[in-house]
Amino acid sequence: MELRLGTEGDLVGRMELAAEVKDAFPGLETREALEAHRETVRGFMRRREAVCAVEDGRVVGVLLFSGEDNELCFLAVEPAFRRRHTAEKLVAYALPRMDPERAVTVTTYREGDPAGAAARAFYKKLGFAEGALTEAFGSPVQEFVLEKRTGN
Repeated sequence: MELRLGTEGDLVGRMELAAEVKDAFPGLETREALEAHRETVRGFMRRREAVCAVEDGRVVGVLLFSGEDNELCFLAVEPAFRRRHTAEKLVAYALPRMDPERAVTVTTYREGDPAGAAARAFYKKLGFAEGALTEAFGSPVQEFVLEKRTGN
């Protein structure tokens, strides 16, 4: 599996994956929302903040991250490639591109929502701690925080 910064050539594969997993992400429910997501992805690509995992020429995992906000913004892995450490590899690829002097944040479903059980366990395994309760795209979510990684 190859990990790399995404390019325009990866856009079709990224969007196919987004369409496949859209039900797991509030804000991607409609065709219009997916089109808006396409433009969002293009912006992340221009800033070199879009990572993809590619296997045999096919995009099987994606991560958008913000270096400015030190935030993981969108992480998705094709179902057939889950439990193969694909998501962990994507995060490990992005973290060195973020400020180690600042905490990294990500939002996911709140505790008790079955749709978020795997994501919550994943982020906790990586060392993220539960943070503030908030909302995103009209859905209740919780922020997870990975404290600064400098060791000082």
